[in-house]
Amino acid sequence: MKPLRCAVIGVGYLGKFHAQKYAKIPGCELVAVVDSRQDVADAVAQSLGCRAVTDYRELLGQVDAVSIVVPTQAHYAVCIEFLRAGVHVLVEKPMTTTLAQADELIALAAEKGLVLAVGHLERFNPAALALEPLLDDPRFIDSSRLAPFKPRATDVSVLLDLMIHDVDLILSLVDSEVESVDCSGARVLTNDIDIANARIRFANGCVANVTASRVSAKSERKMRVFQSQACHSLDFQARTLTTYRGAVDPMAAPENAIERHEQSFGEADPLYSEIVDFVDSIRQQRQPKVTGRAGRRALEAVQRITEATRLIS
Repeated sequence: MKPLRCAVIGVGYLGKFHAQKYAKIPGCELVAVVDSRQDVADAVAQSLGCRAVTDYRELLGQVDAVSIVVPTQAHYAVCIEFLRAGVHVLVEKPMTTTLAQADELIALAAEKGLVLAVGHLERFNPAALALEPLLDDPRFIDSSRLAPFKPRATDVSVLLDLMIHDVDLILSLVDSEVESVDCSGARVLTNDIDIANARIRFANGCVANVTASRVSAKSERKMRVFQSQACHSLDFQARTLTTYRGAVDPMAAPENAIERHEQSFGEADPLYSEIVDFVDSIRQQRQPKVTGRAGRRALEAVQRITEATRLIS
């Protein structure tokens, strides 16, 4: 099989990890890494034995697939050039800054028969993957994603930085359209929203309560999904899935009315799995797990939440 020529555009904190994964995937050739900072590009390229480039346009016509890990505001401009050149694209979340831009990228990829994948990493967490076959009509979802403050990624609100991870996963779990949203949030250390709580109501009656903070003392990424006779509790950091189910006859022995089953998934590499899925979708000519349309749906939901946010002063 002919090697898939790959490159990573933007090799800062997250992009360098993308580059490392491509370098490990059989059948992939990491042609180059790109960063506007020459020293950053040189350091990553030297460690992985590929070219260092400061202008991504040099790679048009020289690669088959790219990861785009530049600041959000530049996603559209970089994506559209590679799609126009016939290159498959994996773009980090949020895929664009506007829905119109997302629609244009989706249409162009479809027109050219290209894969357009969006980097919603939590979809590849083994605990989340194990949850999917257990679900049957979720009725209530409660999620919390808390993180200590870091200057990185403060160019967008906590809604687009952190909450969008859980919103995307919730949208993939609930087979219904969003009916209404409301949200309260506050600025704490930046000029944008740093902590927020949103309530999403779906047309089928399901309700999701979503909290995100980037100004917390500790890191926490958890979700609970309630359905008839069961609650599924995910810890994304510990990679565990605990299921609580009602006993067949809870009144017979009230002390054992709830049965508990825990699954632990040990070490995992969701980013590697995400990039492998992207590469396989190209080779197999299929849709990736997180399509451009899924990325757009998450962006639309977070934009609705942003518009509905009442700032707490």
